[in-house]
Amino acid sequence: MYKKGAILVNPYFFREDVQYQIDRFSSEFKKFNIEMEVRPCNALISYIDAGKVIVNDFPFDFVMYLDKDKYQALQLEKAGYRVFNKSNAIEVCDEKMRTYQVLSNHGINIPTTIPGCLCFTKKSKVDLVLMDKVEELLGYPMIVKESYGSLGKEVYLVNDRQDFLEKAQTLIRKPHLFQKYIASSHGTDIRIIVIGKKVCAWMKRQSNGDFRSNLSEGGSAYKIDLPDAYREMSEKVAEIIDLDFCGLDLLIGPQGEPVFCEVNSNAFITGIEKTSEVNVAGIYAEYIYKEIYG
Repeated sequence: MYKKGAILVNPYFFREDVQYQIDRFSSEFKKFNIEMEVRPCNALISYIDAGKVIVNDFPFDFVMYLDKDKYQALQLEKAGYRVFNKSNAIEVCDEKMRTYQVLSNHGINIPTTIPGCLCFTKKSKVDLVLMDKVEELLGYPMIVKESYGSLGKEVYLVNDRQDFLEKAQTLIRKPHLFQKYIASSHGTDIRIIVIGKKVCAWMKRQSNGDFRSNLSEGGSAYKIDLPDAYREMSEKVAEIIDLDFCGLDLLIGPQGEPVFCEVNSNAFITGIEKTSEVNVAGIYAEYIYKEIYG
């Protein structure tokens, strides 16, 4: 039986980590006699005609989706393709405030989080009454996040009222949120990869001074023994959002307990494969193979 899958990537964002993913996944799928073809999402011609989704020139059994374009992912699903991850899971992970809302009421330990009010008019000023209440509830330092962002680039630490009001004003017309700062996890977190709702790899990340621990920001990674509570939270998050694959960032609470930070439906595997020495690409390829071909 001839087997063929597609790897879809973002046409406007490319770096060494993306190429590493392509190479590793393609290599691991070959072990299952599956040929993988890489295509940028803008080469995918999909449209709705007479109320039906049409996808042209796409002869694949499944799609490994290394992008966050929820629209193309849903187009493919509507046309009958199995997409890894599913479009709804991608959408939930991509919008941080929605992530926290979806995970709320499920026993997940999430830092106190306040959504920023959406503003649709130019030249508006932040509501100082709201800012006073946010300040009172969260205190300083405080985390301010844009709802859309990756690699730690749209996450900010504000230390006083002036910083807070300036950042809130800058973001007034962007979806954003305010969040309690977890001082016990300053510059440190645990990155965990979950595949098929099961934890398969993890590492501790430590910054070189920044409050963020992202490796892209110059942080370092280390092997650790993973506490059961961190494993359990990670698998529960993947189950709630229905993720085939994800990378979770868990903060370390004051008593060593896990505190949910973020989940990425398209986490890079470069650092975690090298640090953990776990064949993450192979585990994911095997999972997809079993899902599609039994």
